[in-house]
Amino acid sequence: MAGLGATALGAWAPWRRWAWPARSFGPHGFLARKPEWAPRWFAACRQKTSLSFLNRPELPNLAYTKLKGKSPGVIFIPGYLSKMDGIKALAVEEFCKSLGHACIRFDYSGVGQSDGILHQCTVGKWRKDVLSIIDELADGPQILVGCSLGGWLMLHTAIARPEKVAALIGVATAADSFVTQFNQLSVETKKEIEIKGEWSIPTKYSEEGVYCLRYSFLKEAKHHCLLHSPIPVVCPIRLLHGMKDDLVPWQTSMQVADRVLSTDVDIILRKESDHRMKEKADIQLIVYTIDDLIDKLTTAS
Repeated sequence: MAGLGATALGAWAPWRRWAWPARSFGPHGFLARKPEWAPRWFAACRQKTSLSFLNRPELPNLAYTKLKGKSPGVIFIPGYLSKMDGIKALAVEEFCKSLGHACIRFDYSGVGQSDGILHQCTVGKWRKDVLSIIDELADGPQILVGCSLGGWLMLHTAIARPEKVAALIGVATAADSFVTQFNQLSVETKKEIEIKGEWSIPTKYSEEGVYCLRYSFLKEAKHHCLLHSPIPVVCPIRLLHGMKDDLVPWQTSMQVADRVLSTDVDIILRKESDHRMKEKADIQLIVYTIDDLIDKLTTAS
């Protein structure tokens, strides 16, 4: 498959330092066996860094935490409506702390503790949020860990700031996701949404049981779609996806891998994982992937 490059999937081994067994799973990825132990840091994930705010003239101020440390640093980019104090974000920060590497977590404008009005936010505005974080707060090369919507935004960030993005880790990468789902609706349903001005998507990942998307949000999101043409990103990319994801199909990660220009791309599929990938074994896979990329980047330099 185009885009699956020089790093052979079977040879990639995030368990290298941790003695974590795995078995192959098809030509496009592997299914890792559940580890029989959890690292000591996992049970003790706590928000230990202090909250700060990035002041931006004429733009909402962004809430963030910054852990100082070695390069490459890690920036965690949350999913749609997700906050920076989720279990994955805290686990990534704690893991970076254990290695002595820098880490940044943040809330999008209109979400969590950041300023802004949610119904005025768009994919483009959230893209600016990520660029503000990497431009104003990040020191040196960064590994971006993007979850769901964050995976879409990390690709945009790598395109806009190739000199600062050293590697990407996508977790259930939702590239073009809302637009793709909308385009699959019937003509009649699309017209109803346009007239109503809002689209309600049933989901178990919201307390309300639905995601309410404005039609204007969808129209703006179309301008940020990536999968219709080659994606000019050439850094190492790791795409993790659960095969029981009922929100963003795992085939989306295959499409991303096929479209990016990078030849160093691995796809890792977890047979029993859902969209959020927040179980213990999922989070271990995420941090092991970070560890492997840090080792790869520091060895190469």
